[in-house]
Amino acid sequence: MSQQNQLKFSPEVFGYPLLFVLVLWIVYWVEARFNINFNPYGIYPRTVSGLRGIIFSPFIHGSLKHLFNNSVPLFVLTAALFYFYRDIRWKVLLLGLLFTGIATWAIGRPSLHIGASGVVYLLASFLFFKGIFSKQYQLTALALAVVFLYGGMLWYVFPVNPEISWEGHLSGFFVGFVFAFLFRGNPIERKKYEWEREDYIPENDPFLQQFDDDGNFIGPPKEQENLTQQTSEKEPLSDERKKTVRIVYSFKKNAKDNLE
Repeated sequence: MSQQNQLKFSPEVFGYPLLFVLVLWIVYWVEARFNINFNPYGIYPRTVSGLRGIIFSPFIHGSLKHLFNNSVPLFVLTAALFYFYRDIRWKVLLLGLLFTGIATWAIGRPSLHIGASGVVYLLASFLFFKGIFSKQYQLTALALAVVFLYGGMLWYVFPVNPEISWEGHLSGFFVGFVFAFLFRGNPIERKKYEWEREDYIPENDPFLQQFDDDGNFIGPPKEQENLTQQTSEKEPLSDERKKTVRIVYSFKKNAKDNLE
C-alpha cells in the first residue's frame, strides 16, 4: 500500500483547517476593529465586479453568529477531508471553492452573497457521496457521520429563508456531488484475500482440498496426511526430550508420631 493511501494522522490534518478558520475570524476582526465593510467584495451575480466575490466571499461574514455557524462545520469537514482524502484534498478544496463561487454567480439572485456556507455544503456533499460510492467501510462510516451531524442542512438548499443564500448552498452541494463522481480513485486500498487474486487456483488451495465436490468435509488429502505422519516418525528426539526427570520422595515423621 502506498504512503498516500494510508490513513495516517499528521499535524496538517488539523493545522490547515484551523488556519482556514482563523483567517475568517481575522477578516471579521479587521472589519469590526477598523470599521471596514468588506461586503461589497462578495458575489454579485452576473456582474463583472461580482466576479471578485468568487475568491473573496467565503472569507466575509455579515455577523458574529453567521461566522460562528460556519466555523465549526468548516473545521470539522475540512479536517475529515484532509485525513481521509490526502491525495486530492487541495483539488477538492480549491477547485470546489472556485466552482461553487462560479455557480453562485451564475444562478444567484441580484444581491450580495457572502460567507463560507457554500464551501461547507461542498465538503459535506463530497464526503457523503464519495463515501457511499467508495463502498469502503471507513469512508461509508464517515458519510453516515456527516449525515448524522449535518443532515439538517439539506433543507437550506431550498429557498426556505429569503435572508439565506440558498443559491450558494445549492451550488456547493451540486459541486460536491459532481466531484464525488470525477475523483474516482479510492484513497484507501482495499485488501485482497487470497481467493480474490487473479492467479488464484482453487485446486491448489490446501483448505478447499479438504472438501469434496458437494462441499462435504473429507479431511486433508491422504498424501499430505501420510507425509505428516512420516515426518513425525522420522523426527529425532531433541536433547530436552531425551532427558529423564527423576523425582525423589522423602518421608519425615512429625512431632506427634515421636511422642507416641
